Amino acid sequence: MSTHIGAEPGQIAPVVLMPGDPLRARWIAETFLDGAECYTEVRGMLGYTGTWQGHRVSVQGSGMGQPSLAIYANELFTSYDVQSVVRVGSCGALTEKLAVRDIVIASGACTDSSMNRIRFEGLDYAPVADFGLLRAAYDAAVATERESAVHVGLIFSGDSFYSPRPELTARMVEYGVLAVEMEASALYTLAAKYGRRALAICTVSDHVITGEETSAQEREQTFGDMVEIALTAALSQD
Repeated sequence: MSTHIGAEPGQIAPVVLMPGDPLRARWIAETFLDGAECYTEVRGMLGYTGTWQGHRVSVQGSGMGQPSLAIYANELFTSYDVQSVVRVGSCGALTEKLAVRDIVIASGACTDSSMNRIRFEGLDYAPVADFGLLRAAYDAAVATERESAVHVGLIFSGDSFYSPRPELTARMVEYGVLAVEMEASALYTLAAKYGRRALAICTVSDHVITGEETSAQEREQTFGDMVEIALTAALSQD
């Protein structure tokens, strides 16, 4: 039993979907999983295990930001022997190439966080997705027609939601960064540390350029295409 999750051994599946919002975790469990049972309510960070197309899968909220995600990812990998974690989150579009509700499959994650600088004593580590999950997610995305476009590329994991220097994030667009979120860099780094698989799939919830945005309820209870892609990809590698 871990400190912040508190589940018993065997209650968490080897494959975990990880939204930031615990209420989105509950919505995913109730909408997509058969026989879903809640295994944790510690600190309100809900976690569930059920089945999808006959395969056991768990859904665990991570909270907002890399420090919060790192707590749950560490415990999933070390205390529950989780093999694959797919983040299913929201992101902000940084370029007009993206539209609200488009899906971004993150091949790598840039960041302004100090977490990796501390870990690698000032060296710049490049956190990247597991290629098997990445390829499977892309294949799943293009296998069926979807209203929203799917993009594969870099995202930016920021430490500040309300950044004091937004122009620095915008500059990254010149180098191929598509969108901004707050968790993927830590997830990819920890997966590499423990020799596990990780991927971040994010739906564009707001657009930094146009100002268009979705509501809090839409972010919590929609974005189903992203979840289906994540489930298909994660369980293809199980």
